[in-house]
Amino acid sequence: MNGRLGRIAVVGAGAVGAYYGVRLAHAGEDVSFLLRSGLDAVRERGWTVRVMPEPAEEFAIRPAQCFGRTEEIGPVDLVIVALKATANDALPRLLPPLLHETTAILNLQNGLGSDEWLASRFGPERVLGGLCFVCLNRTVSGVIECYHRGSVAMGEFGRGAGPRAHGIGEALRSSGVECLVADNLLEMRWHKLIWNVPFNGLSIASGGITTDRILANERLAAEVVTLMREVQATAAAFGYRIPDAFLARQVEVTIPMGAYKPSSLVDFLDGRAVEVEAIWGEPLRRAREAGVATPRLEALYDQLCRICPGNR
Repeated sequence: MNGRLGRIAVVGAGAVGAYYGVRLAHAGEDVSFLLRSGLDAVRERGWTVRVMPEPAEEFAIRPAQCFGRTEEIGPVDLVIVALKATANDALPRLLPPLLHETTAILNLQNGLGSDEWLASRFGPERVLGGLCFVCLNRTVSGVIECYHRGSVAMGEFGRGAGPRAHGIGEALRSSGVECLVADNLLEMRWHKLIWNVPFNGLSIASGGITTDRILANERLAAEVVTLMREVQATAAAFGYRIPDAFLARQVEVTIPMGAYKPSSLVDFLDGRAVEVEAIWGEPLRRAREAGVATPRLEALYDQLCRICPGNR
């Protein structure tokens, strides 16, 4: 058995899933990739990761273990779920061939609700969650470009971090990924929404613009802060205190990304379903549950429901 984590399967080898899977494979882990598109090209050419910020870095794995069906992969020790939440209806079909009695599921999806969804179907004891603070694009089949290395924060679903979570975190760090293992997964998810809610949402609602154009527009830059504060207030109502300095830092790290297209904007421009419910709808429903007024989040959610493919 190769690597410290045993056999790994990446379900959803888009930019995020491929990036972390390739890093783990390059570090010696045994990683198989489930692809929905570009399967033949990646089988032929393998994976290449190009990291643009200093220090620049490029590495590849050839050949790559790529498959079109999870039945071809078989049971593994860790499943990394990197599909969009809009594709979750496929997971009850995709995941069972990968599971043995103790297989762990690391969920890298955005937003709220997907950890609970996985736990209800596959058992809470299997589920971990990871939040990817990173700037990536899959430019062509088999090539991932990274514009901001960022980090991963991860934890166990509904419990403190144990040896399993720390082992995965150490493997990620050994592969070159900055990784924080924490005891409260849900608190970390609220932190991630501080960036995702304004930048993913406004990039679509403002006509398909990149993050640099959002911050260069005085009205939109103010809207970013307002949306961040509404998420901050909602998180606080559930006992999760997000400091103002964290909000300011999210703007600071976005500036050097330049003309970056957030992942939801990429989906929107390509005509794919956008994770409207996970990123905006579920936080809004929890705000209402807690009695927190979030008028800008509500307006943004309503607008995204109207204009995004696959949403009401």
